[in-house]
Amino acid sequence: MKFGARNQVNASVKSVKSDGIMSLVKFDVTSPCEMASVLTTESLEDLNIKPGDEVELVIKAIHVLPVKGAALSARAQ
Repeated sequence: MKFGARNQVNASVKSVKSDGIMSLVKFDVTSPCEMASVLTTESLEDLNIKPGDEVELVIKAIHVLPVKGAALSARAQ
């Protein structure tokens, strides 16, 4: 199965909670990853961000798509 999502992080399933119609799956991130952000220089200066600073990354996305099994090998294609 091929999928179009490009932001991919390896994770293990931490918990599953279902209520019949919807389910909540929580994940633990298992692989170290590097993320990047593009922001205006004005914002960079306002935040006073510099190498070594500890920050919280807020990822704005509408879906997290879990992929398991054979679909994982399709990622490389």
